[in-house]
Amino acid sequence: MAEGVGAREEIKDCILEALSLPESPGADFNLVENVLLPCMFCEEFYREEEKDRLLKHMIIEHKLVIADVKLIANFKRYITYWKKRFTEQEITCFCSVIRTNSQAPEDQQENYFLLCDVLPEDRILREGLQQERLKNVLEQQQHERSDTTFQRSCMFCSEDFTGNRSVLFNHMNEEHSFNVGLPDNIVYCNEFLDTLQKKMDSLQCLYCEKTFRDKNTLKDHMRKKQHRKVNPRNHEYDRFYVINYLELGKSWEEVQSEDDRDLGDSNEEDWSDWEEHPMSAFCLFCETQADTTERLLFHMKDCHHFDLHKIKTDLGLKFYQQVKLVNFIRRQIHQCRCHGCQERFHSKTELITHMEKDKHMSILPDRSMWDQPQYYFPTYENDSLLCTLSDSEEELAAQDQREEIPVIGEDLTSLEALKKGSILNQLVRDSRN
Repeated sequence: MAEGVGAREEIKDCILEALSLPESPGADFNLVENVLLPCMFCEEFYREEEKDRLLKHMIIEHKLVIADVKLIANFKRYITYWKKRFTEQEITCFCSVIRTNSQAPEDQQENYFLLCDVLPEDRILREGLQQERLKNVLEQQQHERSDTTFQRSCMFCSEDFTGNRSVLFNHMNEEHSFNVGLPDNIVYCNEFLDTLQKKMDSLQCLYCEKTFRDKNTLKDHMRKKQHRKVNPRNHEYDRFYVINYLELGKSWEEVQSEDDRDLGDSNEEDWSDWEEHPMSAFCLFCETQADTTERLLFHMKDCHHFDLHKIKTDLGLKFYQQVKLVNFIRRQIHQCRCHGCQERFHSKTELITHMEKDKHMSILPDRSMWDQPQYYFPTYENDSLLCTLSDSEEELAAQDQREEIPVIGEDLTSLEALKKGSILNQLVRDSRN
């Protein structure tokens, strides 16, 4: 492989080796690290809550601008990585140069440096940090979803609940009309409930965040004003919703309201103009599109020797395993990496040439590489192929057999005996009681 590709591979490996999960599965790995943030160029340090001061310092003193800071999953690791890299090579090797006052005399001009994900090394670093955080959050969420040792009192009526956290959330929704969304979408549940309880104890409305003189006045206010929900504009809640770790740059409020905005402007009269467009599914390896799944699967089998149907059958893949496999291959192709041997290339053309020559398209790596939680989420949000996947025929047949429950009729030869012994008599007695 070319030297540049090897360098990118070393960068990726280095990033993965530098990352680590928290020792406690219930901890947020962004919070367990040292809270001091170093400047990339000098010996200055700032506390984590002073991140804006650090960014301002690097702009004023060192002329460095970091693009899309809010999309960086772990800011400390990000700047620590680049602090080391800037000691190894000149900043111009990594950053675009922005010259201010370009029309002014040269002594009045200033050069600023932009660090962004247009640089492949920066993009790989950001993706690595995001994937690590997503993996950690999903593991924490799964732990909480399956936890049966949950124990907590309702913040509205003080009734105690034990078992699974969903019992408490469902109670608050049904009995007190307090809805935070699906319990399965919540992560760091105890911290979330602690935050809500603290606000309630300080007599603060959870929605408008006004403070009241006593608890009864607060409860009346939340009931009359329909304020039994959290404030969507308060970013303090962002870290408790998994959606914020999946779509960077969007708050959970924006994601939740997208569908509502789309539907809000429409009315029933307009539905008469509905025109259903044919499906357009893309090949995993080239730009070919097909209007049916069968045609697309035939194309991949005939042109690329990739038989998804055979792979599904041979490996016994269920629906979500197929989803993860497709998303994994999409991601590998997008990163110009062979999913069969993990070799990386400069371009997609070089990659496909290699895979066709060495017949690597039909070769899958070990299941542990692609059967991972992050591949539940689409590499491309409009991937129509994901919508057409299905379970194997054997599973569907087994399901059909389970649904064919035999119905045995009662003996009608003796109506008098039937009236006395029929199970329907018990149902009638139960309904009267």
